[in-house]
Formats: sequence, structure tokens, C-alpha cells
Amino acid sequence: MAYYFARIIEASFPEAIARTKAALSAHGFGVLSEIDVAATLKAKVNADMPPYLILGACNPQFAHRALQVEPKVGTMLPCNVIVREEAPGRIEIAAVDPVASMQAVDSPLLSEIAGSVRASLQKVVADL
Repeated sequence: MAYYFARIIEASFPEAIARTKAALSAHGFGVLSEIDVAATLKAKVNADMPPYLILGACNPQFAHRALQVEPKVGTMLPCNVIVREEAPGRIEIAAVDPVASMQAVDSPLLSEIAGSVRASLQKVVADL
């Protein structure tokens, strides 16, 4: 099973970030965190790489339901969405597949919630 789904778009890196955040918001997700991987690796190990941003996306309703079913599921939250430059003007957006990531937890209720989150994140990626 693939652990993510992705799409390539033609856009500048800042435009791709804005479009991704707008699509997340349109489907009930907020962005709890942003990690600039390229800047962090440059600062920590002097490594150069193309722009790469990790967005920690969270849908509060789904997160609340999941935490009620399994309190330690927070170790797997939020859902990561990456925006990375493959080439100038060619940006990949990829989202974690929550069904794949939740397979380690033996809970039919959690699997059902993960399926709903998956459907929402697939719409986010498709809307880009």
C-alpha cells in the first residue's frame, strides 16, 4: 500500500504553498505547523536542496474523534502534507495516507475515521 498520494502542479513555490493552504482550508483543515526543511538542513548540516516545506494539517473534527477512540493517536498527528520543488515552476504536493499510517493501530473505529480523512485529503490534492 502506498503511504501517500501526490500531484504535480505548474506554479511558483510560494503560489503552490498558497494554493495548498487554500485547498486544505476549503476541506476543513488548518495548518498547525510549517517546517522549512531546506532552510533547516542548510542551517544544521550546510546541505543545499530545493525548496521543501512540510505542512502539519489538522481537521479538528476528525482529530477530536480519533483522540476519543485512541488517546495516543496524537503520536501520528497532524497529517503531513509536503510542498516540494522538483524543478523551477514544477511543484509536487503530497499528503500522507492516513489509512496506511493508522494500520499499526488495531481499531475499526479509528480505521473508519482514517478513511474519512483520506477521502478529504485526496480531494485537497485533486483540487490543486
